[in-house]
Amino acid sequence: MASDDIAQLADALSKTHVGDGELSYKGLGLKLDNAESVEELVREIEQYQGLKALRLEGNTLGVEAARAIAKALESKDLLQRCYWSDMFTGRLRSEIPTALRSLGNALMSAGTRLTELDLSDNAFGPDGVKGIEQLLKSPSCHTLRELRLNNCGMGIGGGKILAEALIECHRQSSALRAPLRLRVFIAGRNRLENEGASALAKAFQLMGSLEEVHMPQNGINYTGVMALAAAMRHNPELRVLNFNDNTFTKKGTLAMAQALRHLRNVQLVNFGDCLVRSEGAIALAAVLREGLPILKELNLSFGEITEAAALVVAQAVRDKPYMEKVDLNGNCLGEEGCEALREAMENMDKGDMLASLSDDEGEPDGEDEEDDDDNEHEDDDVSDDCPEANEEDGEIVKENGKEDSPVKIQSPAEITSFLICPSVEKLLQLGEMRTNLLQQADASDPHKAADVLLKIASLYSEESETKTAVLETTGDVLKKLLSGSALQSYCFLSTLLVMMGLLKGEGKMKKVSLVPGQLLCLEHAVQQDYFPQHHASLLHTFVSKNSEALKSCSVARERLSSALEKRCSNQH
Repeated sequence: MASDDIAQLADALSKTHVGDGELSYKGLGLKLDNAESVEELVREIEQYQGLKALRLEGNTLGVEAARAIAKALESKDLLQRCYWSDMFTGRLRSEIPTALRSLGNALMSAGTRLTELDLSDNAFGPDGVKGIEQLLKSPSCHTLRELRLNNCGMGIGGGKILAEALIECHRQSSALRAPLRLRVFIAGRNRLENEGASALAKAFQLMGSLEEVHMPQNGINYTGVMALAAAMRHNPELRVLNFNDNTFTKKGTLAMAQALRHLRNVQLVNFGDCLVRSEGAIALAAVLREGLPILKELNLSFGEITEAAALVVAQAVRDKPYMEKVDLNGNCLGEEGCEALREAMENMDKGDMLASLSDDEGEPDGEDEEDDDDNEHEDDDVSDDCPEANEEDGEIVKENGKEDSPVKIQSPAEITSFLICPSVEKLLQLGEMRTNLLQQADASDPHKAADVLLKIASLYSEESETKTAVLETTGDVLKKLLSGSALQSYCFLSTLLVMMGLLKGEGKMKKVSLVPGQLLCLEHAVQQDYFPQHHASLLHTFVSKNSEALKSCSVARERLSSALEKRCSNQH
């Protein structure tokens, strides 16, 4: 080395932090190309007794320099924490796996038991993951608690290799009766997409020990999100869930909502910039109603959520004692909507909790078609149904060890005939067989349930026998649909709102041509004990904010609005 270089290195190393078992060269900007360039650094490592943490981030390491450092690490069996982010700036991608293998082999030779490994901000791609693959599978990582691989460009291939390594690590450690219990997983900005995310979901489900998952900006849409949601349910200690800037849409959000129902320790949910949209926001509001008891922060920013759905979310945080921040910025509220949301939060004495709304996108154009990223290649076998469909105690109902579709109950011919072409005469002729209509209205299929309800309600008239039959039957249907979990009933109500034209939904759900009787049946229902107040509040929010959609039934609309207002005025 030139004397100037040696002087520069000596000066940099003089700033080295030593203490508490940690040796830090963080942010020194050292260009370490060969063995000669790291002689002093290697000497310090060798002489440090009881080394537990080594910080090399913010320097740039060549292959020969890595080998020299690795040699020094072979005797450091107490090393637990490796902070090696941003360590290969300016290096050829082909160099990085070799350097990583050298360092990994040293850790394995030393018999280290790592608890933290941070390799973030190293653009090493799938080949870089191969460079740490053997380390991750080895006993040195059986004790790993935190794995940080943010912004590494892993891609789908790297995600799959990483998932297999974690699964193998768990298998081997479990055989030794000390299974891998990873607590923190960070892998944002890695282009994992659906395949990479789904592969990792298998590892997450197997471990069941995660407390924090950060996977923002990975190009994951609903298929990958659904796989991750299923895995999250098996991690009961989960506290932080950050999937910012992926594409949930309705299917992904419903799956995440279902997962969150089972997680009691979550404190932070970041689904910002995830295209949650209004139906998804309503589903998450349902989960806020019945779960997430210690939630502190909810981020649903930039999700194409409209005013009424945002207000439903606001109402749902009313009784969250630990809530500190609700972020609904960048949605589609409009000026009046922003003001209404602020006012709603202020009225609940939670104004300080609401994040800025300065980037609101304004009210959506009413006639715009939904531009679903995920609808172009929509799988026919993926249902829009409420995710709780066919579940029992949180697990899919199985028969003979196989996952089965719901058993389709054979409908009497009279019921089928009525549903194909409803008429008052057919309804009255059904008599006691009207109870069979309840089997057609199941919360597991909210679209069919809403369709059945609207068909029956469309027959309403003031003629005594007809009125009684229609109100009794719609009452029985609603009583059944609203008696399940909040998530099921909110899924049903949001579908009903879409079919009534009060909410813009995803996909191509057909709106019905409303008649006054349908609104009058709802007017009757909302006054009954079986119609919970928070359901009435949800309905009231949409009816009051989108009354133009009901202009063809203006008198019935006023009666329904009045009944809803009266019911909601009793709310604390």
